[in-house]
Amino acid sequence: MAGEVIILKAIAFVDYENIWTSLLDRGFDLSPEQLVQFLQLYSDRNDIYLMAIYLYANFDREEFWRTQTSFEKTNVFTRHVYGKNNYSSTELRRNAADLELMLEAQEILLTRAATFDMFLFLTGDGDFLSLLRKIRAWGKDVKVIGVSGSVHHALQPYCEEDDLLQWILQEKHEPEYQPEQDLEQGIQILGTLQIRLPYVASTKARSALTELLGRSISQVKEFIRYMLKEDILREKEHPDPNLRIGKTKIYLLNLKKPKVQEVLGNLYENVSERQLKLSLE
Repeated sequence: MAGEVIILKAIAFVDYENIWTSLLDRGFDLSPEQLVQFLQLYSDRNDIYLMAIYLYANFDREEFWRTQTSFEKTNVFTRHVYGKNNYSSTELRRNAADLELMLEAQEILLTRAATFDMFLFLTGDGDFLSLLRKIRAWGKDVKVIGVSGSVHHALQPYCEEDDLLQWILQEKHEPEYQPEQDLEQGIQILGTLQIRLPYVASTKARSALTELLGRSISQVKEFIRYMLKEDILREKEHPDPNLRIGKTKIYLLNLKKPKVQEVLGNLYENVSERQLKLSLE
């Protein structure tokens, strides 16, 4: 019938680290919620029935703390692929996520070709060119969405006008966050943790700050960056034989800062003793 809208059945493959890093280089911390919302809006706008989203990343990366759970709650199929950082001083599995994505996309193409009309890729990595050519040769529609300025020139023929960077700039999902407004409460939270725990691992600090400050994950990351920049908080590697790589990153309040001393008050001596004991371990 004339004017009838054709709904395309699509599957999306997300090279999350590529997209996330490209946006971070431009000063934006892409959240799982933002990414899923973008895909939903893209699908609605282009008359696409997005049947599945497969997302690939090394979720052991500290920057992706808790994101895997967030994605799973929004019906995104995550693929955790460990990388070189899991083994100190090695280059093991540097491109593991890319390889897993390519293999799974080809497996779906070969075994479920009739299920999907379109293959949608969120990436800017030129290594996917041969895969895109193969999918198109099978008669499937292929689209690439990336971050402006970070998409390999070989992928340009497959690119959409849609750009994640421009979308984020237009959406402005969260009001501008002012980390200094949480400074006193943040110092108290971290001081209390330092007294209670053998050491305050970075992941534990972020978890506590997210819950007790009532902030989003991206806001807490910004808050920690602010504290590090102002030298209120310091980070260091701490040995822990119970961990696979034998060490972890921890946070320590800078007790020489007058603001830290003022906010800690009666807790100052206890925190100081805890840090001294930690330095001797």
